[in-house]
Amino acid sequence: MVKEEEKQFVERLKSECPGVFKELVDLHRNRVLNVCYRFLHNRADAEDVAQDVFVEVYRSLPEFRGGAQLSTWIYRIAVTKSLDLIRRRNRKKRFGIFHAPLRMEALVEQVPAPRSFSPIARLEDRERSRILQQAVDSLPESQKTAITLSKYEGVSYHEIADIMGTTVSSVESLIHRGMENLRKKLYRYYRRNL
Repeated sequence: MVKEEEKQFVERLKSECPGVFKELVDLHRNRVLNVCYRFLHNRADAEDVAQDVFVEVYRSLPEFRGGAQLSTWIYRIAVTKSLDLIRRRNRKKRFGIFHAPLRMEALVEQVPAPRSFSPIARLEDRERSRILQQAVDSLPESQKTAITLSKYEGVSYHEIADIMGTTVSSVESLIHRGMENLRKKLYRYYRRNL
C-alpha cells in the first residue's frame, strides 16, 4: 500500500468500519502463517500463533502510531509470538526432564514433498532439509530470526531491521555471521557423517 492509502486504511481499522479487519487478515494471513511456520515447523502451531497474532493486532490497534509500516508491525508481532512459543517449549523441555522419563520420539516435522518422484531422491531431500533446519534452529535467536526472514521469507533488510528493532547494518552483520555459523555447522556435520 502507498503510505497515504495505508494511513487511511489504519484510520478505518481504528474506527472499526465493518469488514476492514477481515480485509487486513485476508491481506496478511498467508505471510503471517508462513513466518510462523518458518519458526515453528508445525502447521497447527503456526495456525494457532497466526490467530494469536491477529488477536494481538486487533487489541493493539489503538496504540499503533504508524512509525513503521502496518505490515512490518504485524510481522514483528508474528516473530515475537513465534519466538515466545519456542521459549515456552524450551522451558518445559528443561523442566520436563525432571518430571518425565526421557522419550526418544522423532521430533522432526514432515517437510513438504519435493518435486522429484524418486523415493530415494525424496528421502535425500527430506534429510537435507531436516539437517539444514536443525542447523538454523541451533543459531542464536537474532541470527535465526534475520536468516529466516531474509532467506525463507524474502523480507528486505530494511524491513527486517524494522521488525527486529535494529539497524540495516546490524541485520547485514547478523545474516553474515549466521551464514558463517551455518557453514561451520554443516561442514562439521557432513565431515562427521560422510
